[in-house]
Amino acid sequence: MKKITLVLISLMAFTAFAEVSSTDKEALLKFYEATNGKQWKTTWDINGPVENFYGVTVVNDRVVGISLPNNNLQGQLPEALSGLKFLETLNLFKNDLSGTIPQSIGNLTHLKQLNISFNKLTGTIPSSLWTITSLQSLELYMNNLTGTLPSEIGNLKNLETLSLFNNSLEGELPSQLYSLTQLKVLMLSSNNFSGRLSYEIENLKKLENLSLFENNFIGQVPFEIEKLKNLKELNISYNKFTGLISYAMANKDSFQMTMLNEKGVAVRLMLLSDNTGLVGSPD
Repeated sequence: MKKITLVLISLMAFTAFAEVSSTDKEALLKFYEATNGKQWKTTWDINGPVENFYGVTVVNDRVVGISLPNNNLQGQLPEALSGLKFLETLNLFKNDLSGTIPQSIGNLTHLKQLNISFNKLTGTIPSSLWTITSLQSLELYMNNLTGTLPSEIGNLKNLETLSLFNNSLEGELPSQLYSLTQLKVLMLSSNNFSGRLSYEIENLKKLENLSLFENNFIGQVPFEIEKLKNLKELNISYNKFTGLISYAMANKDSFQMTMLNEKGVAVRLMLLSDNTGLVGSPD
């Protein structure tokens, strides 16, 4: 009985001090080298245990989180990141990363939170990213990303935050976007999106923040926006919307529906008749 107890204690001790998988450690070291780790504000002792690496979270000997915001990371995101098969959080906000987002990011099938905003990333959003169905938050704002939003965005059924503002994205919003019923935050401002905003926006019943400011949307502002009872913040001004709006919508928008006409002149949308039968301005 004593021998069995000793064996169990030994196994428990081994488990407690087991090292992070060699695959994960190798991926971290390649990431460190690719982003000029020696020049980070807070760097890693790469000869020490991974559990002590700044900003790295380890669970059951696997790396599940990397959080290095505002840490002077430079260079490009390496393909080696895809080796972190159990990664759930990747936060590299406000660094000096450049180049494209690697296509291999789609291999991070457990990823829930991705924030690589406020960098110098270029190119299109890799198609593989739309296959990460576990994603709950996707933040790529304030980069130099181009291209369109594909229909495959509809795969991200668990997405609660989509923040892509201040890029150079273009094209019409795919209808599949309106099927993301868990969305609470949709921020697409300061891009080159165009086309009409669909009445299907009423499907986004959990939406709390909608920002489409400074794009090229046209047509009538859908009155279905008024059905979004959880909506707290709305900014769709400085587009090319036309037609009438309600007082309720105008009062929610911080610029009260100021648009740009075909001459680039700022104009206010007319208000729909209220219960007095009058049409007026929000002033």
